[in-house]
Amino acid sequence: MKLLVLYLIGLVFGVGISISGMANPAKVLNFFDIAGVWDPSLAFVMGGALVTTFVGYKLVFGRSAPVFENRFALPTNRSIDAKLVGGAAFFGAGWGIAGFCPGGALPALGTGRWDVILFTIAMIGGIFLARFSQSLAARSVAPAS
Repeated sequence: MKLLVLYLIGLVFGVGISISGMANPAKVLNFFDIAGVWDPSLAFVMGGALVTTFVGYKLVFGRSAPVFENRFALPTNRSIDAKLVGGAAFFGAGWGIAGFCPGGALPALGTGRWDVILFTIAMIGGIFLARFSQSLAARSVAPAS
């Protein structure tokens, strides 16, 4: 049942991204083109997401526990460090250059366009590169036994 619910949530998200046009990199890039062909629709999509998230968190955290788990698993690290700022900067730069974020690129894979496939391959490569560099950094900091 849990897997079915996760699938349905992903399906609704992907359909929403597609209907809103956010799987089209030109539409996203036009949001950043303030001096040119500015398209404010991304701001409305983000605003709708913020309202939905606010209501969703109020409903979910009103419960004693999640539906499919025994307890909530919330992040405990609240520090703003170089890793967080660097990751956000890379994410924003990649989004601004390519016009895709992971949420928009994955539903767009169904189009079979080469730019979507290339972006997704680069994104997956970036994930592996980040994990590899983190493991190297952890090994260099860990005391030798």
